[in-house]
Amino acid sequence: MLIGHDLLSIGSGGMVGFTLGLVGGGGSIMAVPLLVYVVGVASPHVAIGTSAVAVAASAAANLAGHARARTVKWGCAAAFSVAGVAGAAVGAHLGKLVDGGRLLTLFGMLMIAIGLLMLRPRRSGGNPAVRLTRASMHLLPWLIGIGFCVGALSGFFGIGGGFLIVPGLMAATGMPLINAIGSSLLAVTAFGLTTAISYSASGLVDWPLAGLFILGGAAGGLLGIRLAGRLSSHKHALTRIFSGIVIAVGAYVVVRGAM
Repeated sequence: MLIGHDLLSIGSGGMVGFTLGLVGGGGSIMAVPLLVYVVGVASPHVAIGTSAVAVAASAAANLAGHARARTVKWGCAAAFSVAGVAGAAVGAHLGKLVDGGRLLTLFGMLMIAIGLLMLRPRRSGGNPAVRLTRASMHLLPWLIGIGFCVGALSGFFGIGGGFLIVPGLMAATGMPLINAIGSSLLAVTAFGLTTAISYSASGLVDWPLAGLFILGGAAGGLLGIRLAGRLSSHKHALTRIFSGIVIAVGAYVVVRGAM
C-alpha cells in the first residue's frame, strides 16, 4: 500500500515526465527542487544522485524513440557524449565537495540562467547531412570542448542538461534542431549514468525513491506527449510559461539558500 511519501515521490516524478513530454525538455531541472522541497529529501546530494538515476532512465527511453525515427547523428552524439562523460565525472566529484546549501543556491542560479536560455528562439535550419567523418574532423575539437563543459555542469548539478546540450550540438556541428534533440538524448543518458554511478559509489542515491520517481515520470510523460499533440499550435507559449516557472523556482531556491 502506498503511503503519503510514496505518492509525493510518484507525483513529483509525474510532474517531471509530464513536462518532458509537453515541451520536449527541461523536466530534469525541476527534479532536484521537487525532491528537496516536495518529497522532503534532507540531503541535496542525495537528491542530486537520485535525480541523476531518473534522468538517465527517462532519456534512455526517449532515445529509443528518436533512434527509430532516425533523428540521431550517432557519430557526433558519441564524440560529444564521450567528452561529456569525462566532464560529468569531474563535475560530480566537485559537486560532492560543495556544501549542500551552497550547492542548492548555485543550482537555483543555474535554473534562472536556463529559464532565460529557454526563452531564446531555436533555429530550425541547419545541415541535415552533417556527419562526423574524416572530411569533417574539424568538428571534433568543438564537440569535445563543448561536450566536456556541458558534461561538467550536468555532473555538478545532477541534471540531464538537454537545454544546454541541444544548442551545444547545433553550435558545434550546424545540425538541425530535430537532430540535435535526438542526438542530445545519448549525451543526457551518458551524463546521467556517470553522475548516478559517482553518487551511488558514495552512497548518495535513494534507489527505492528513484524507482518511484521513474514510475511517475513514465506515466506523466505519456500524458504530456498526448497533451502536446493537442496543443501543438501553442508550443512556443507553453515553452514561455514553463521558462517562467523555471525562473520562479530558481529564484525561490536562491532565496531559500540565502536564508
